[in-house]
Amino acid sequence: MAQSPNTKSMGSVARQGLRRLPLNATILAPLVALILLFVVSSIASEYFLNTRNISNVMRQVSYTGIIAIGMTFVIIAGGIDLSVGSMVALVGVVILYIVNSISDPIQAVLLGLLAAIAVGGLLGLFNGLLVTRGRIAAFVVTLASMSIFRSLALYFTDAAVVSTPNPLFSSVGGGFLLGIPVPVIVFFGLAIIAHVLLFHTPYGRHVCAVGANPQVARYSGIRVERIVLSTFVIAGICVGLSAIMLTSRLNSVSPSDAGYFYELDAIAAVVIGGTALSGGRGSIWGTVIGALILGIINNMLNLTGVSPYLQGLVKGGVILLAVLLQYKRT
Repeated sequence: MAQSPNTKSMGSVARQGLRRLPLNATILAPLVALILLFVVSSIASEYFLNTRNISNVMRQVSYTGIIAIGMTFVIIAGGIDLSVGSMVALVGVVILYIVNSISDPIQAVLLGLLAAIAVGGLLGLFNGLLVTRGRIAAFVVTLASMSIFRSLALYFTDAAVVSTPNPLFSSVGGGFLLGIPVPVIVFFGLAIIAHVLLFHTPYGRHVCAVGANPQVARYSGIRVERIVLSTFVIAGICVGLSAIMLTSRLNSVSPSDAGYFYELDAIAAVVIGGTALSGGRGSIWGTVIGALILGIINNMLNLTGVSPYLQGLVKGGVILLAVLLQYKRT
């Protein structure tokens, strides 16, 4: 039976949505900005190129960068997750409760790490189900869960800092491998895996298609709800990994401060990296570059003695500029 013109048109659009975008076109502008910022920073402060300073910047970038990788999938699929900062606090509390409840140090650390990934995935599943099955906008769902997760973390701890005497736990996020901080290795290793998943698998093409036009993607046979749900689970797993790195580095967690404003940093890294807030296109390496740009900006503000109260202003300005440039380019 012959296809109608509308069916043919929808099939053509679906194939365009599934087509991989050129990587260089996506990350070229953020990469140039990163290089210029690096050069300017090295000139502005004599301490910037210090090995210890670079190591600290990379370690700090890794915490929000890991979350931003998961956020990239959510935003490309047309959603957003405002709860990731509060999720870090709640997952951190769960990790330390498990580590402190088991006497064997090695077993405690292993179970704590597994629990962090599992709990992060479940919290992401909670958000995803409300968005897909509950038919509630992702902004509203994650705005509500942001308060819910933070409140649970405060309730379970009575708003007190939780720490652990386990000597092995601090070596996870505070250790080095070949002179490189472990969180940095996890950050870039996760970026490689996420890049392959997004650009070299059918799943990644489906994520882009859903973000570009969910209705056309549905007509093309893609299970839109399942794809959207999976992106929130991926974001939750990334939050779990970040909570492991942050909590083990500090060997403690403060339920009121842990992950504070991480959602802003993660979204900013994604947008600066060239991912469209409207969904449908973006790249993992662009997000990595965006996270590095934010990290260097924060570091330079500290090195040059700029008031910490102005850092939010700078981040907000950078986000607005990135969105404006995306709009002009489109």
